[in-house]
Amino acid sequence: MNATSKPGLPGQPHIAYQADHLMLEGLRLSDLARAHGTPLFVYSKAAMLWALAAYQRGFAGRQAQICYAMKANSSLAVLQVFADAGCGFDIVSGGELARVLAAGADPAKVIFSGVGKTRGEMKQALQVGIGCFNVESEAELDVLSQVATGLGLTAPVSLRVNPNVDPKTHPYISTGLKGNKFGIAHEDALRAYRHASSLPGLKVVGIDCHIGSQITEATPYLDAMDRVLDLVTDIEAAGIPIHHIEFGGGLGIDYNGDTPPEADALWAQLLDKLDARGYGQRQLMIEPGRSLVGNAGVCLTEVLYLKPGEQKNFCIVDAAMNDLPRPAMYQAFHQIVPLSPRTGEAVVYDVVGPVCESGDWIGRDRQLLVQAGDTLAVLSAGAYCMSMASNYNTRGRAAEILVDGTQAYLIRQRESAFDTFALEQLV
Repeated sequence: MNATSKPGLPGQPHIAYQADHLMLEGLRLSDLARAHGTPLFVYSKAAMLWALAAYQRGFAGRQAQICYAMKANSSLAVLQVFADAGCGFDIVSGGELARVLAAGADPAKVIFSGVGKTRGEMKQALQVGIGCFNVESEAELDVLSQVATGLGLTAPVSLRVNPNVDPKTHPYISTGLKGNKFGIAHEDALRAYRHASSLPGLKVVGIDCHIGSQITEATPYLDAMDRVLDLVTDIEAAGIPIHHIEFGGGLGIDYNGDTPPEADALWAQLLDKLDARGYGQRQLMIEPGRSLVGNAGVCLTEVLYLKPGEQKNFCIVDAAMNDLPRPAMYQAFHQIVPLSPRTGEAVVYDVVGPVCESGDWIGRDRQLLVQAGDTLAVLSAGAYCMSMASNYNTRGRAAEILVDGTQAYLIRQRESAFDTFALEQLV
């Protein structure tokens, strides 16, 4: 890799080498690692807004609300970036609702998804006036109606329909097939809508569909849209108006030569289909997550030891599966590059962390030219890394930095060992 090359992220102009230093926007990542220690997550504000702009271009001239799926990265300053840009939020817990409100979000732009909402969470959301509940079972309809009537309120609801469309992604992040726990079966949807419209505490406002995550083809979206629009026709024929149509999120990013469609190009295809079927002027809602933040973040980690072996060479770093769960959980690929490239012959390493598990690996069979004390960048780490991080092995979670041009803001302090057990007590 030469000094002027980029680290292989097509369409991601916010990270590049300049004079043998890996830069994020206008800052050297090595300077941030030196100032704040490692492991360290660093996010580009410009990259987030750049990704959002593709959706905004795609929806230009349409009635559309982009709701950031905050489970991808729920750090308050990240939420603030999207709230300031006019986004709503897709939440899946009462804790996430508390976070978006703390970040200054408008509750009327919040949609509440998830298969296991509790009565307490329903009450919390009703009292602050969220925009919509995405209901995932008929049993949930009954409970939500009871909670709403008990408060003297009416819950706006959209039913999440499972269209049985294969998103062609990892089975753990596939959500739209019959064998998945999510949504109401396509063949049961009309009955469920009739039931929802009969309940005193509910008002039907929309229909929702979400088929999975890290989708890299347009075909699954087009197939799911056809199935949803067929249902809209049937539901409205039964006298139940559908005010908004939500098509979920799930658009993938480039981790390792992946070629997902650009958001504006994808929506050009989807909107053509909507127009052809007569639904182009409906209120539209989507809930992108990974595609807004995934390539905006990197995780910086120090090389602790190089451990040669008979079958494997190991590059042991200070980031671990508790910091970056995706490789251990999904066998996911993240590019790993040095902050300052060296010259010489690279060696093939498994990049592993210090956690006491054989599953604690960050990358397998990587060609690296490194020494102990070097700092590496794990790329495309903005989504489903910090939000899924844990304190396993009593490891404090990493610090987080938000970069805006040449300014760096500490948005989360590093946890100490004491922080990890501050809420516990001896007996």
